[in-house]
Amino acid sequence: MATGMSSVSCISGARLFSAAAAPQATRRSGVQHISATAPKQTQPEVTAPNPDVVPPNVLEYAKTMPGVTAPFPSIFDPADLLARAASSPRPIKELNRWRESEITHGRVAMLASLGFIVQEQLQDYSLFYNFDGQITGPAIYHFQQVEARGAVFWEPLLFAIGLCEAYRVGLGWATPRSEDFNTLRDDYEPGNLGFDPLGLLPTDPQERKDMQTKELNNGRLAMIAIAAFVAQELVSGEEIFVHLFKRLGL
Repeated sequence: MATGMSSVSCISGARLFSAAAAPQATRRSGVQHISATAPKQTQPEVTAPNPDVVPPNVLEYAKTMPGVTAPFPSIFDPADLLARAASSPRPIKELNRWRESEITHGRVAMLASLGFIVQEQLQDYSLFYNFDGQITGPAIYHFQQVEARGAVFWEPLLFAIGLCEAYRVGLGWATPRSEDFNTLRDDYEPGNLGFDPLGLLPTDPQERKDMQTKELNNGRLAMIAIAAFVAQELVSGEEIFVHLFKRLGL
């Protein structure tokens, strides 16, 4: 009897083991089969504009503009700004107006980034524009030091900015009628103010577009850089390179 029960127990255990192992083997083989034969799916680029929201003519026009560059050949637009422009009554004019703003802010940021670095490196020398070396410390506090020594700062700066902006508006912006309010002229190329004393802008269309793309990319980097400069000096209270050398242990 004991032998018979033992035999039944062994047989039942074997059957249970086989029954439990069979689905597992089936699942494993199924997983292997799927991974071996399933086609590789390409994930959509999340930063590209949604073609269901942006009309084809607006999307194609945006792709022809300078600034579309690797590694985002399908336009880097995570904030869906292109869709916002497409929803306006004049999408192409809106795109050109935003491009004009991007170029202008990029140029100002490039000058500001260079000014931060140059002024902080030259402040140790006795020069006429830094009051014989009396203007010191982080660049974000230099204009307060200039005014504290009796020199005017904001008045000539605002006057110079006003002259530059008046020239830009007169050259590129349309007459403010109801149908053309806050838009650029149709014959105006965004950012092209006709100021090229060194003759850097090529005449070949492709080379011209490549040069404009380089300017945009440098301007975008400069906007990030000047924001980082200001934030870093506000937090640390130190000059850019002084803080950098301390972090590097130099």
